[in-house]
Amino acid sequence: MERDTPEIVRPERIRAERPRRMAYELPVGTDPHSVRQRVEAMEMILERSFVVPGINRTVGLDAIVGLVPVVGDIITAAMGAYLIWEAKNIGMPRWKLWRMAGNLAFDSAVGAIPVAGDLFDFMFRSNTRNLKIIKRHLDKHHPVIEQ
Repeated sequence: MERDTPEIVRPERIRAERPRRMAYELPVGTDPHSVRQRVEAMEMILERSFVVPGINRTVGLDAIVGLVPVVGDIITAAMGAYLIWEAKNIGMPRWKLWRMAGNLAFDSAVGAIPVAGDLFDFMFRSNTRNLKIIKRHLDKHHPVIEQ
């Protein structure tokens, strides 16, 4: 009579399957193509990271972290200021930088109002507006050349 015995495996032979990380490498350079990829990634994180079940509307960290009073609004404003900093580094005109800063300031000021500000953050996407300004500038002054 034969018994089913499990095979003994030495610990060094067991290789645990590590979960794969979602890897998305962003370029580090200051060229317009690298800047475009970084600002698009930041805008996606801030405005379109998650889908709200039931209404199929995307929200990002701006709306979610903004639920935390004061600190959340400061954090999301700092992250939004990164887009303006990148825009300054590619040489955008000051009036466009001021317009972007106005979008961010308006979003941050109204977003600081309890409850109503959180609903406003859900609808008014200052980072998406700022991304459009950056993209228009890049398309006009640094067009992408397909190879």
